Amino acid sequence: MTCLPRLAQADAAKENILVLGDSISAGYGFDPTLGWVTLLSKHVPDTYHVVNASVSGETSAGGLNRLPALLAEHQPSIVIIELGGNDGLRGYPVINLRKNLQALINLSIEAGAQPLLLGMKIPPNYGKRYTQAFADSYKQIAKTNDLPWVDFFLDNIATNSKLMQSDGIHPNADAQALIVQKVLPALTPLLN
Repeated sequence: MTCLPRLAQADAAKENILVLGDSISAGYGFDPTLGWVTLLSKHVPDTYHVVNASVSGETSAGGLNRLPALLAEHQPSIVIIELGGNDGLRGYPVINLRKNLQALINLSIEAGAQPLLLGMKIPPNYGKRYTQAFADSYKQIAKTNDLPWVDFFLDNIATNSKLMQSDGIHPNADAQALIVQKVLPALTPLLN
């Protein structure tokens, strides 16, 4: 019989929260240890471990390709889905975004995890019709699946130049605690 060190036993007893996101969750442009995902880990009970599986440039399709292996490896009880922004910035069809988000949700539920969806909005470059359909996708998916979600987790951040990097797309380090405050009200009821 193998005895695990006390620390490893404690970690094994923790439930995982998996964050599947893009550059906004990966901490693009600053030290990732200052990012919202790391800060979030300080706000959840000690019985949880937050796993950041976010990758800069990730699309919903890329996240969908990676999710099965991540679910098998981390066996999370909660999956926070923060994807789609890169789909919108690249003008990908909204129908594909919806299909991918639904598939991410289905895989998470099948693995015994509760999904939490973080909604995104994009700049109006592709016109009002596309921009609105993109934003509405998150609400529709959340409603259809009766899921907890955050409408636009960069609300009042994306329009404040003091909280954004010079590219106008990525929040800066000062915005990270505010993002946590947007996510926590939706996450807290899911915690045991």
